[in-house]
Formats: sequence, structure tokens, C-alpha cells
Amino acid sequence: MPEKSLRLALQRYIPQSLDKRQTNAAPAFFFCQPVYCPSPLFFKAYMSTLSTRHFLNTSSRLGLGLVLGLMLGACGKTEAPVAASVTAPVESRVYVVGTDAAYAPFESQNASGEIVGFDIDVVKAVAAKAGIQVRFVNTPWEGIFNALNQGDRDLLVSAVTITTERRESMDFSAPYFDARQLIAIRGATEISKFTDLKTLKVGVQNGTTGDEAISKLQGKTSTNIKRFESTPLALKELEAGGVDAVVADNGVVVHYVNNNAGAKFRTVADNSFAAEQYGIAVKKGNTELLAKLNQGLAGIKADGSYAKIYTSYFGAETVAPAAAASAAASAAK
Repeated sequence: MPEKSLRLALQRYIPQSLDKRQTNAAPAFFFCQPVYCPSPLFFKAYMSTLSTRHFLNTSSRLGLGLVLGLMLGACGKTEAPVAASVTAPVESRVYVVGTDAAYAPFESQNASGEIVGFDIDVVKAVAAKAGIQVRFVNTPWEGIFNALNQGDRDLLVSAVTITTERRESMDFSAPYFDARQLIAIRGATEISKFTDLKTLKVGVQNGTTGDEAISKLQGKTSTNIKRFESTPLALKELEAGGVDAVVADNGVVVHYVNNNAGAKFRTVADNSFAAEQYGIAVKKGNTELLAKLNQGLAGIKADGSYAKIYTSYFGAETVAPAAAASAAASAAK
């Protein structure tokens, strides 16, 4: 800064009551005036105009540390902007949904690796109605319930049948699908009812209600029971002749038979199979999330969204009304 300009600046900002001697000591005081705080460049320029003697005289009277401290401290308060107390927008929580994507048409992976299916569409609609966000993660059936209990998954949708035993370790939403066990056999096999499987080799998915049913008929340790990681694998084994029949949920069996005409399967229904209902599972005691899910489920049944999803996968809505009634009753509790 030119000396003339500096003098003008000093005359403007240094109190007029200060005499020359006081002005020599001004660095420790005039910068603290509330009406002005010079920029670092101004500060540097002014300091360069002081004689060494004036600066040392001032420093000896006030102490060098105090001089510098006052100059820097005064400016620090004025020049530094005060941080505004602004709360960042809170991002909505994304709930992690576990699903065993090997159970078409309920959940499976398409050619792009995306998880798709009836269950997926239902939960997406439920989430939209309840105002929550969800993310689907492919989770093997063998560990799916542990993933929920350990907190790795917030909820499960995987054609999970609501049973008394499962209710002991997890909570369920209102039912969203009615199901029954169905027997799949090769066309030439003479089987007309469930008890005909007593001495035959039967394939099931491990840990499912189909597994439970055949275990009661043959005994849990029967060597004729062949357990697989998924129902499609069991049906492939049936096609290859490795088992005589497969017992599994009707929705999965019908879908497989309809899409694999070359296998020449036929199905056998049996009224001895108990009626089943699927529910969305959450960790035991998670009543807040459960309430949101039931709210969303009741909503999509009331506005017709559920019926549209159901029809797109299974045709005319023949089993949904019972589930709809159960959902409405549960949501009202």
C-alpha cells in the first residue's frame, strides 16, 4: 500500500484524540475498535511503516505477546464468519429386505441380476404406501432368519409361511398370500394322494413347510427325504429321475410346471395339507416397523394395488380375498 494511502487510512480509523505518541502505540488499540477490522493485507502494510524503535517501544510497554494477541484476537472475532447453526436434512432410513431370490415367481433374479417377483412388487407397493424406503438383498434361505435376528436384515419377504414356531422368534405382518403344499410328479408316476409318498424318494427345500410335512409322514431322519437349497433344484432332480416326487408351495410348483413343459410334470393336490399364509417378517419386538408394514399392506389392498399385482402373476384373484380379509383384521387390531 502506498505511504500516502496508508496515512489516509490511519487518519480515518485511528481515533482523533490520540496524539502522535499514542499513535505510535496504536497497533495495540485501534484495531480493536468495533467499527473496523483491517484485512491481513492492510495489517501487513501498516506494520511495515512502523519504525523498529516505535514497534519495540510499544512492545516493551505492553509486551510483544499482548500486542500481537490483541491485534490478532480482535480481528479474529470480526473477520471470521460465525458458523450458522444449520441442521442438514436427515436422509430417510433405508430398510434392508432379505429375500432368497431363487423362488420364482415370488422372488428371483432376472438376466440383469435385479431381484424381481411377486413378493418384491408387494413390498415395494407397501413401502410406497407407508412412506418408507427399502433395499432388497439376496439372502440364502439357510441363513435368512439368523440375518434377521442379528440385525443384518430389517425385514424378510421370501414366501415365508407364518407358523407358531416361527412366531416365537420373529414377528409377522398381516398375511399377504394364501398357499398350500402341492405335489409335483413325473407324468407316468401313479400317485394320487400325499400318503402315497410314504415309502418314496421325495425332494423338498430344506427348512420349508414342505420339509416339515414330509418329515411328519416319513420321519425326520428318513433317508428317502432329499433336501435341497431351493425348490427349483429339487424340481430339477425330479426331472432327472433322482426323486419320485417334490413337495413344495403351490405357487412355485405351478409356475415351474407352466414354464417347463418339456419336463412333463403333473401336480397332485391333497386336502390334508394345511392352509398356509405368507407374512412379512420383522425382528421380534420391532412394533414400529411392523405397524408401518401393516398400514401399507392395508392401504394397497384398499386401493386395488394388491389385486393388480396378484393378477399380473397368478391370473384371476382366487386366493387373495382370504389374505385381504386377514390383513384388514390384523391392521385393525
